[in-house]
Amino acid sequence: MANIAGIGGPTRPDGPLTLAVPRGALFTETLDVLDAAGVDTAPLRGDSRSLIFETDEMTLVTMRPSDVPTYVEAGAADVGITGKDVLLEQSDRVVYELLDLGFGRCRMVLAGRRGDERMGESFRRLGMMRIATKYPRIAERYFESTGRQIELIEVKGSVELAPLIGLGDGIVDLVATGRTLAENDLEVHEEIVDCTARFVANRVAHKLRASEVDDLTARLRVASRS
Repeated sequence: MANIAGIGGPTRPDGPLTLAVPRGALFTETLDVLDAAGVDTAPLRGDSRSLIFETDEMTLVTMRPSDVPTYVEAGAADVGITGKDVLLEQSDRVVYELLDLGFGRCRMVLAGRRGDERMGESFRRLGMMRIATKYPRIAERYFESTGRQIELIEVKGSVELAPLIGLGDGIVDLVATGRTLAENDLEVHEEIVDCTARFVANRVAHKLRASEVDDLTARLRVASRS
């Protein structure tokens, strides 16, 4: 198990670079890209329950994708990888987005019951829709930009349930294949934004450790396009 000394403090100009690695859907592709960039991810591919892993070059810290901006902004991690959806929802987090890594592609969409007239154009213009979502900030900004009023309902679990039992007229959610929507007789009505994995950096680290951050960015750029 790695020595955790120094983790959690502000960025420093010495010691190994600390990289926040997202668990979950982005995990395997993140490791593949890091491998291609010359970062040893073998320790992370085993069955260890450790959260922190030391390599010859850097310290890798695994966490939920939604926590990456928090750790990077605070300087507990110098750099990190997370989804664009996370960055959009946490737009108040001050981190530098350095690179679109291209993997983990999915779409933020407005969806509703198949053939539901309440999602029709006339209703969208004249009525107030009730929208259930895990992404209230993204949804709010999107509808404000289109000049429509909505009632937002924030949910944590299976958002697809909301229009099926009348909690909302539609949902704003992240979809990859659309299979879950189809299996619940839902369909996409509008596409809001495409989302992929992004490489981000702490503001101070970007300045104090510019050569290391720039080098890793260049290697990831090549790896993500190979």
